Amino acid sequence: MPRRRAAASTVSVDMREALLERAVSHMARHGLAEASLRSIATALGTSHRMLIYHFGSAEDFWTAALTGLRKRERTELAESAARGRAPTLRQTWTSFAAPSNLPRMQLFFATYGRALAEPERFRGFLDEVVTDWLDTVGETLGRQHRVTRQQARLQARLRLAVLRGLCLDLLTTGDRAGTTAAFNWFAARAELPPRKVSKVLKRDERGVRKRSSP
Repeated sequence: MPRRRAAASTVSVDMREALLERAVSHMARHGLAEASLRSIATALGTSHRMLIYHFGSAEDFWTAALTGLRKRERTELAESAARGRAPTLRQTWTSFAAPSNLPRMQLFFATYGRALAEPERFRGFLDEVVTDWLDTVGETLGRQHRVTRQQARLQARLRLAVLRGLCLDLLTTGDRAGTTAAFNWFAARAELPPRKVSKVLKRDERGVRKRSSP
């Protein structure tokens, strides 16, 4: 009997993870503007009751989905940065404040509030909601700009605070012109000096280009 219960538990966890992965993929493609538990369930070929069964509640499903979206974005950002294509600060604001992204930000702030009110229940969310950004963006800034590791993490923390704070302002006031103007003022003063490529590396790169040219 215990083996059967363990096997059933494993199947339930596997099903939950599979549903979550498909839900995150669906929301990444279609956004959250028109999303509801029923519409997500229909898109996944299941029912909203089954989602509640696997996740415990509608709120827990949305929290898990939001965390999954954030992790996917973090992975994409890290891969982009590794290729030297990390978005600029202004590009990040454009993405954060896009009308299509505001439902996601609204869900994010609602989850953040619940997590602060129930820290033990949402410990995983709270443990990652800031450190994920600091690790990924801090490393990227340190690689691309002439700053120390500590300075890069401080800059990443400041950028995160401004981005999220102004997004909350935008959701509260609807003042897109005002929040964008404030962000642009900050971005102009938050520019970091680029990390210079050594002369030896530049010489090597020229040699590679010459040898590979027809």
